[in-house]
Amino acid sequence: MEPMARKTGSHSDITGPKVREAALDLIARHGFAAVSMRQIASEVGVQAGALYNYTADKQSLLFDLLIRHMEDLLEARAAVRPELEGKSPPDRLEEITRFHIRWNLPRAKAVFLSYMELRNLTDENFARIERLRKVYEDELEGILRDGVASGDFHLEDAKVTTMAIIAMLNGMNTWYREGGRLSVAEIEETYWQLVRRAVGARV
Repeated sequence: MEPMARKTGSHSDITGPKVREAALDLIARHGFAAVSMRQIASEVGVQAGALYNYTADKQSLLFDLLIRHMEDLLEARAAVRPELEGKSPPDRLEEITRFHIRWNLPRAKAVFLSYMELRNLTDENFARIERLRKVYEDELEGILRDGVASGDFHLEDAKVTTMAIIAMLNGMNTWYREGGRLSVAEIEETYWQLVRRAVGARV
């Protein structure tokens, strides 16, 4: 199933993003099963039937939200990867840790959906999202394996540690609030120290 079709014309260019924004907000707050197309339409300010100009059904809308998030994430990673060539595993690990925080903090709802609503995708759509997630996870796992090989990291299992690091970093979205006690820079530094210790990095 393809992402939501991008219709041409100024009206659809405005309404399409509004549909996605409303769906993202409602599903993050209430869960996919509890949100109807009628509720999304009401939030946008259009008739329920008008939504089908932008998406085939609710499943397509959820898939569109999740795959856009992953494609944007991987595009951002591809843009910075040339800068990492030749850098040591600890430097690359620190960079991806800080990147993950900066990327995901402003996208807390999308991150939440990416992990909590996968169960509501069809098998085909689930598989497509999982393939994209694996690309991101494989980069981190590769850094950990390189660090073990170089003697910079000491850990039991690179794949398990990869998943543990991602889960830990994503957990900040459950408590972070803009304007809170810690700045983003302070959060980055705290989490980097946690990640560094988790992989047994040399000081």
